[in-house]
Amino acid sequence: MSDRAEMRGPVSRRRRTTISGGGAAAAKQANGSKWHDAGEKPPQCSAKAKTNEVSRHASVNGKVDGEMGKSEQLQLRDSPKKQRSVVEDFNERLSCHVLQESLLSSASGYNNYRGILNWCVVMLVLSNARLFLENIIKYGILVDPIQVVSLFLKDPYSWPSACLIIVSNVFILAALYTERRLAVGTISQMTGLILHIFNLTSLLIFPAATVLTVTSVTPVGGVLSLVIYTVLFLKLYSYQDTNRWCREIRQAKAKRLTRSYSCPSVAQSNGSAVHPHVSYPGNLTHRDMYYFVFAPTLCYQLNFPRSPRIRKRFLIRRLFEMLFFMQLLVGLIQQWMVPTIQNSMKPFQEMDFSRMVERLLKLAVPNHLIWLIFFYWFFHSSMNFVAELLQFGDREFYKDWWNSESVTYFWANWNIPVHKWCLRHFYKPVLRKGVNKFLAQTAVFLMSAFFHEYLVSVPLKMLRPWAFMGMMTQVPLAWFVGRFLNGNYGNAAVWISLIIGQPVAVLMYVHDYYVIHHGTTT
Repeated sequence: MSDRAEMRGPVSRRRRTTISGGGAAAAKQANGSKWHDAGEKPPQCSAKAKTNEVSRHASVNGKVDGEMGKSEQLQLRDSPKKQRSVVEDFNERLSCHVLQESLLSSASGYNNYRGILNWCVVMLVLSNARLFLENIIKYGILVDPIQVVSLFLKDPYSWPSACLIIVSNVFILAALYTERRLAVGTISQMTGLILHIFNLTSLLIFPAATVLTVTSVTPVGGVLSLVIYTVLFLKLYSYQDTNRWCREIRQAKAKRLTRSYSCPSVAQSNGSAVHPHVSYPGNLTHRDMYYFVFAPTLCYQLNFPRSPRIRKRFLIRRLFEMLFFMQLLVGLIQQWMVPTIQNSMKPFQEMDFSRMVERLLKLAVPNHLIWLIFFYWFFHSSMNFVAELLQFGDREFYKDWWNSESVTYFWANWNIPVHKWCLRHFYKPVLRKGVNKFLAQTAVFLMSAFFHEYLVSVPLKMLRPWAFMGMMTQVPLAWFVGRFLNGNYGNAAVWISLIIGQPVAVLMYVHDYYVIHHGTTT
């Protein structure tokens, strides 16, 4: 019995511990049974260990109770904030509208229209592709490189335009030698002025008389020759004007030239000692004169800003662009523009107004596209090619004329070399003589209208005022746009004048040319 009691006692104790003690009692029961099955006595825990266990349990319970108390305090403290956040979250779920403007409204401040711009480009490409395909189906392939040569030469053994361009060296050397004589004082200032006036006048009259009298000069060859002579006229006028300013400064015993007439030292402007600083009259050399003649500028100065080196990759890219866009221009003119012009003659002869407007609008698209390609080909590709070849540093040949909100801004920014010349040698001198700004601007447009008519009427060998009138109408148009149209409306007015105005002048000249030289418009 005693053995059974001894055996039953620990078992009953193990059961009580299991029920009341949880995980610790279970572990103790497992250990006891292990020692009992082995026939050994289980190790006894000391009182100190039990005391430490009890104190540790109490401390843990105290910490838990303390943390629970703190959390309850924080919950009570943060309950208004949580209530507010819950209310706001609930309101956000209920409401989905805020105070805001539509994107296309001006008050919204939205200005990212890149997708719409891409859409416009895609629509433009698709519409022009349809027109191009329609043109091919209707007329076939009209591009003929041999015909381009015939536009410049009637007789392959007669080159009047090329000879006329070579003769221009006479006027260049005349201006140089006149300035040399004036620099050393062998001729008076009045004599030099008379010689320059005679040289510049001959520079305009001689090529015009040659084009009008020599029958072998083609219209295209005549235009090319007169453009070169007109550029030389503007260059040589600036050349004599700048050297006259230098003589006046030298006579006033100035120690150095002002910034208006000469660039700073080479170390500041060029960053290299390859191009030495030149002072008057050391600039009166053949090298200096012909550098200015070929440089892409109309305004002369003694020391031009120079680039440090020639970038070959840049030069090759510009050359490739020149060749590609030249071929594209010729192809578009032959394939697209010439048939449209030919089909426009009959409505003009019969004065069918509706058909005239239809033909005008049909011609506006290829004409404007050709004009844009020509702008890029000449002002970007060609002029940058020449500037890179000559290491000419000033590459500002145009500004953002496409953003023009007024007519005057367009004419001041689409052709920077001509604008600088007009501003330096015509507009400001006229203002210094006491003329008001409006009359001075009108005088600039008048001079521009003369040269436009000179470059069109003389090669076509007929005097018509269409180009002159087209330029002079820019004066009232500039006043109207500047007074009544602002922002996008002004920009739209400038674009409309460019797209519609040029085809009108083209049709006028072509119609009159066909009537005069062929006697019919059919």
